[in-house]
Amino acid sequence: MTGDMPMKSRIFASAAMAALACAMATSSQSAEAAAAEAANADGTVEELVVYGHGEARQVQSITAQEIESVAPGSSPIKMVEKLPGVNFQSADAFGAYEWSTRISIRGFNQNQLGFTLDGVPLGDMSYGNFNGLHISRAIASEDLSRVDLAQGSGSLETASTSNLGGTLKFFSRDPSHHLGAYGAVTGGSDNTWRFFGRVETGDLPTGGRAYLSYAHQDGDKWKGDGEQKQQQIDFKFVQPLGQLTLSGFYDWSRRRENDYQDLSLGMIKRLGYDWDNISGDYALAVRLADIANNRGETGAPPTNPAAGTTYPGAIQTVDDTYYNASGLRNDDLWALTLAGPIAGPLSATATLYNHKDDGQGTWFTPYVPSPNAYTPGATTNNSPLSVRTTEYTIDRTGVTAAATLDLGAHQLRFGGWYEDNDFSQARRFYGLDRAANNRDSLKFMRGPFATQWAYAFTTKTTQGFVEDQWTVTDQLKINAGFKAVRVKSTSQTNVGAPVINGEIVSKDSFLPQVGATYRLDGANEFFATYTENMRAFGAAHTGLSPFATTQEGFNAIRNTLQPETSKTGEAGWRFRYGPVQGVAAVYYVKFDDRLIGTSAGAGIVGNPTILANAGGVTSKGFETAATWSVSEDWSLFGSYAYNDSQYDDDILNAAGVVSQRISGKTVVDTPKHLLNGQVTFHHGGWFANASAHYTSKRFFTYTNDQSVPGYATVDASAGYRFADEGWTKGLEVQVNVTNLFDKSYVATIGSNGFGYSGDSQTLLAGAPRQAFVTVRKAF
Repeated sequence: MTGDMPMKSRIFASAAMAALACAMATSSQSAEAAAAEAANADGTVEELVVYGHGEARQVQSITAQEIESVAPGSSPIKMVEKLPGVNFQSADAFGAYEWSTRISIRGFNQNQLGFTLDGVPLGDMSYGNFNGLHISRAIASEDLSRVDLAQGSGSLETASTSNLGGTLKFFSRDPSHHLGAYGAVTGGSDNTWRFFGRVETGDLPTGGRAYLSYAHQDGDKWKGDGEQKQQQIDFKFVQPLGQLTLSGFYDWSRRRENDYQDLSLGMIKRLGYDWDNISGDYALAVRLADIANNRGETGAPPTNPAAGTTYPGAIQTVDDTYYNASGLRNDDLWALTLAGPIAGPLSATATLYNHKDDGQGTWFTPYVPSPNAYTPGATTNNSPLSVRTTEYTIDRTGVTAAATLDLGAHQLRFGGWYEDNDFSQARRFYGLDRAANNRDSLKFMRGPFATQWAYAFTTKTTQGFVEDQWTVTDQLKINAGFKAVRVKSTSQTNVGAPVINGEIVSKDSFLPQVGATYRLDGANEFFATYTENMRAFGAAHTGLSPFATTQEGFNAIRNTLQPETSKTGEAGWRFRYGPVQGVAAVYYVKFDDRLIGTSAGAGIVGNPTILANAGGVTSKGFETAATWSVSEDWSLFGSYAYNDSQYDDDILNAAGVVSQRISGKTVVDTPKHLLNGQVTFHHGGWFANASAHYTSKRFFTYTNDQSVPGYATVDASAGYRFADEGWTKGLEVQVNVTNLFDKSYVATIGSNGFGYSGDSQTLLAGAPRQAFVTVRKAF
């Protein structure tokens, strides 16, 4: 699959140059302008949340100062959880543990949203992503300048084929014009240490500037045995070339993280929130596997009859606890962007990018014994356990291009995106010794004794858009346009079963977006927009993908399965009265051909996903947020969101008979109420804030017979910035405390998918109270 890469590179480079020369399209800069207006001349930020004035859509931005207030190393996604309509969950304090990280907005889950970094597509950021990577691996949080959230619909030029709902756009900071350096050290709960350093070149003789940063984070899990650690290097440069500007970034990331045990409601009641994998007791893991084999639970013959058939303590099944599991990821991401005026009223930008990923998800499984497990006296590979992996490689190259033609009252924007993505995926098993664990869960596994299946997928994405923004009067602006998308995915089975070969195409040649803003006066602005979107089929053997089945199943659905589509209408009011500013919005979403997936058995077994078309989903709701600058020292922020998302249809079998009655049921993992409040204090060098977050009840079955209760948590931070000259200049000390009142709660739901009814092992507990101290110094 990689032999033709040199030719691909030449094709993409030519495409980028041609697209720029032809001036295809540019993205709207209104959110960037709003963020810029929020900054003072000295670079400090007055507004921690920018409300997207001038946008026809519901949009907010989180600024750099707000990003700095959270615990260093926190996921950039976690930083937007206070914005209206955002349901964010994770099992760790930083929101960076990828198996648990989930975000849903207005009833759309993570793989139905769009994500970009400096315009480069990140895919849907789901675990085991086939077309991108998680934002916490794409850039260190200290190198971010802002995050833009569009709750309802992203702009037409967003490079995403999954943004049925909202989009999150992340932006890296530009290099400083001044030579300098910045360093930070964080230490805290569970032996957590984070080191970050950045060196700035300042303005160079060429007129350009650059920075290079390095981050290293290492910490123990908050329960059980194991570590979660990452190393990251970011590099960015900006170089003027006449009237044009060439910029580029490179990200190198190496992540290793041990997993937490997936729980069920029954397990939490019986074993507690603190129950976890037994990674510190390999002998017990072997004993449990032997007992399971003796009881006939795994389908394997007895491996040690002497172990008996009775589980110890409160353990009732072999799935109550596993020995270990982990996620391993190596990523390299780079992009080059050329932007600027072309001629007269024409300006353009083009970005060429490449992303390579090598990953393994490991799980020490009791369902597949190692070789020789039934041979008494064997000395190697004779454990009733083995290591099951899901292995990934990504090699994707793409180009985005955009241009703006300024015709006075009309601004014409048009552009496109093309990506060629080679993705491979395999399920393999690695042998373990009975006497002692001989494999490190935080190192890539080598030497498998079996490959269950291996696939190679190729996905080619083509997207184009055109839009006109018409300034009718100084008060009224109207924008209208559409995008066209075509995604062709091809599968080729390399080894194993089930064999799945074939291709499937997702396409729509007309996805319109129309909107308007009306500025009544300096204090009031009204906006409204209507958007249609499509989510392309995923190309993987796991998750909600038409390839996550058998050849017979694929053949049966490939010509009838329809891509998910959405129609979103929203309207709102932005206001600014003295020290108070904010937004209120209502929305209505019609979601057609929603795909849901279920699988039989425990997640560790890896049974194929059973896809079903849930028909329509209707979502409607209300969102509001406001900031009150009480005084020069104090400010208050609050947001509230109400969402009602329901399935419109029952599930039908192949004969057209109702097999599952879910019509009128609430969409899984969709809380009806989300409430946030934050108080912020600044005086002299002192600063502090406290934020509260409430999430109401969430269902984790399609029939709504199982749910987790609502919960509220509070995070707090405080610190001091030195303003003196001498060695304390640029020095800052900050303390962060997460889950201040040590609330026990279920954070992530659906870690192993959702079922139609009944309790299942698909929940993850939220982290307890944790504290971190950070010392920063600018030079």
